[in-house]
Amino acid sequence: MADIAVITVDGTGLLCVTLLLKLRARIDGAEPGSVVHVIATDPAAPLDLPAWCHMTSHTYLGPVPDPDRDVYALRLTGDALATRPDAPWHPDGQQDGDDTRS
Repeated sequence: MADIAVITVDGTGLLCVTLLLKLRARIDGAEPGSVVHVIATDPAAPLDLPAWCHMTSHTYLGPVPDPDRDVYALRLTGDALATRPDAPWHPDGQQDGDDTRS
C-alpha cells in the first residue's frame, strides 16, 4: 500500500479568504488521497473549511487534536471541482458577479 502524502498549510494569522488562496495554491497538483492539515487562527475556519470542501468535493475530516493550535484536516479527491486560483471560493471559469443559476 502506498504512503499517503500529508501536506501542511500554515494559515496562522490569516483570514479565511487569504487562507483559502494559500490552500488552493498549495494543493494544486497534489495527488488525490493526500491529507491536508490546515493550521488556522481565523474563528471562521471551522465553518469556512467544511463549506469549501463541500463546494469542491474534497472530504472534510474535521479538527486534528493539537494542544497548541487549531488544526483541521481534509482529504483531496480526484474528482474535485476546479476553482479559480485568484478566488478559490468560485468554480474555475466563473467571474466575480457571474450568476450561473437559472
